[in-house]
Amino acid sequence: MFAPRDPDEYLLDSERRVIRVRRHWASLVWDLFEAAGLLVGLVLVSYLLPAGSSWLFQNILWYAGLVVLIRFTYQVLDWYVERIVVTDKRFLMTTGIFTTNVAMMPVTKVTDLTFHRSLMGRMFGYGTLIVESAGQIQALNRIEYVPNPTEVEDAISGLVFGDKKGQQQDRFSMLKARRAAVGKRKAAKL
Repeated sequence: MFAPRDPDEYLLDSERRVIRVRRHWASLVWDLFEAAGLLVGLVLVSYLLPAGSSWLFQNILWYAGLVVLIRFTYQVLDWYVERIVVTDKRFLMTTGIFTTNVAMMPVTKVTDLTFHRSLMGRMFGYGTLIVESAGQIQALNRIEYVPNPTEVEDAISGLVFGDKKGQQQDRFSMLKARRAAVGKRKAAKL
């Protein structure tokens, strides 16, 4: 009931999945440091209080620690259910635990792809994918913490730009063949 839908359920029968990944685990590092810092701060405040202090204040501190842990658990679950899917027809990103959000962009609208890898990204194996489209900013403009960026870039570049070249060459060769056939017919009539 509360489980998010599998991203493959949003795909059409005619679509072929090229990539399916979740963001790199490094996207959770800041959330982990934030939760650990808050918990350490709460424990320090709890131990620095005088021995005769109010039990109510102690309980409030420990409940605040529980809230920090629940918030971090929610962030990890949200990371876990988020998926980035690239098919031969569109980009798709599903997010959300209780409310599922699906962002889509057709592959045909992509005009430029940029991969950015910081020093930390090169050390840990992630990058940022910037997808540009003609005329407007799409829902999937910037995707951060993409794992295995070299493989993802090669697959997406081949999908977005590689097939178009092959299709254009086939189309031009078909036009040349048609013109040649028409030329032979005209020559045969003379």
